[in-house]
Amino acid sequence: MTAHSSIEGIAYVVPPHVVTSEDIEDKLYPAVEKLGLEPGYLTGLTGIKERRLWDADIMPSDAATLAAEKLLETTGIDRNEIGCIVNTSVCRDYIEPSVACLVQGNLKLPSTCLNFDVSNACLGFVNGIHILDTMIKTNQIKYGLIVNGESSRQSLENTIKVLTGPDATSDTFRENFATLTLGSGAVAMLIAHEDVATEGHLVKGAVSRADTRYNRICLGQMDQMRSDPQTMLKAGVELCIETWHVASKEIENWSTDSINLYAPHQVSIKHTQTLCDSVGIDINDVYLSIQTTGNIGPAGVPVSVKMAEEDGRLKRGDQLALLGVGSGLNCMMMSVDW
Repeated sequence: MTAHSSIEGIAYVVPPHVVTSEDIEDKLYPAVEKLGLEPGYLTGLTGIKERRLWDADIMPSDAATLAAEKLLETTGIDRNEIGCIVNTSVCRDYIEPSVACLVQGNLKLPSTCLNFDVSNACLGFVNGIHILDTMIKTNQIKYGLIVNGESSRQSLENTIKVLTGPDATSDTFRENFATLTLGSGAVAMLIAHEDVATEGHLVKGAVSRADTRYNRICLGQMDQMRSDPQTMLKAGVELCIETWHVASKEIENWSTDSINLYAPHQVSIKHTQTLCDSVGIDINDVYLSIQTTGNIGPAGVPVSVKMAEEDGRLKRGDQLALLGVGSGLNCMMMSVDW
């Protein structure tokens, strides 16, 4: 019988500073007036009412460490038992060393613990689960830790400067619009072999597909992100449809009749609704967190899972579907028996 890994715990940390979509619109005025946009356009187009920012001196590794410490305290796991730590954040402190290395040092994990970053845009955290699941199934480790710390302050502030500059045009606004949806946050997840697990939230399977013809429709740096929103929406949904069909053949009980709750990567409510319509998902079965978090990149999926559990939307015995998508384009869908 094939062994499984278990999600033993998730902890997230919410940054202290709230930035509403109205706040951003006020800062962009009168540039948006020149473009003929009506008040409330940002929330109207995305469904995002607010997002949060860290203090300016908080680095991605600092944020990830906060979430990891909260998780270790909550689960009570002996940190000397952790065999691997994987960081999956888009944001980084430096080009090198890895964020995982910095967080491992902060947590004082043992020297036997592997540490590395997985960089795959907004799909990174789901990739991290898959990697640790494989390591656990092959008996390389008993416990693995995934961390993620995202900070959108620099890119958001720089984009506002670009959009209020004298040379900004409607094309400039369109290319930079996605940055206005970004939020900040931190999350950590503990994965364990089912033989030592206590929670029993079992990872039951995953499939992935890529369409790298579109590897330049979203180009991100720490200080700016430029994208083609319409192409991303169309091509992203097409890739999700393809991945969904593969999942329905390869993952046990993968169907809208069996899945109780969906935790997708969230760019906007419009994107999520389009995906739901395309594969026949009832959006009422989707846990939406983007209204108050903004797009927090790869942290969005695990944060949504934990929020859903806290809100009573995710209960023991439910089948949970993780729907990860990242610019590139890449998609992974994963089933968890909660």
